[in-house]
Amino acid sequence: MLSATIAFLVLLNPFALFLYLEPVWTSLSHENFLFVLFKASLISFLIYALFLFAGNALFQKIFQIHFESFRIFGGIVVFSFAYFFIVKGQKAFVQVKENLDDMASEIALPFMVGPATISLVVLMANDFGLGQGFAMLFTIMAINYLTLVIIKFIRDAITRKKFKIAFDKNMEVLLRLNGFFVGAIGVNMIITGVNNLYF
Repeated sequence: MLSATIAFLVLLNPFALFLYLEPVWTSLSHENFLFVLFKASLISFLIYALFLFAGNALFQKIFQIHFESFRIFGGIVVFSFAYFFIVKGQKAFVQVKENLDDMASEIALPFMVGPATISLVVLMANDFGLGQGFAMLFTIMAINYLTLVIIKFIRDAITRKKFKIAFDKNMEVLLRLNGFFVGAIGVNMIITGVNNLYF
């Protein structure tokens, strides 16, 4: 349970998310940023909860896809994310546009919810059950939100410009290092899926 929670948080990566949302927290006041971030986290949580409760039946009963096939494909997607983390760093994703209208949903769907994290949510339901999976999902989203808030407070507390630049550079290093852990998670998903299918 703990390892699955950590794996999800590593893939969700609040450090990378903070970098991607730079146009948001530089354009909004601190209070508005926290409000938008909370709404984005809530939207993401509801989307994940939907896949947690319906994802397994959707793939196995409606589309009749073998669950381990989904695990293997999810591992490939996770591994490809890791490649972009390591090779391209902060440029792996498109930055948020300057238009701040309906920003919460724009943050939730491109940045918090993706095929890799949805794969892990469906795996959580299969491996831990709905009740435990729901509790894990709530904990993960809460930790992610609080981590982003703490990072924002730390950066706002830095007054000298050169220290802020150094802070941002170190965050980019963390992003690239995180790619190695994400890649390992993806490879492990592929190996587990192959073993369950053929051995």
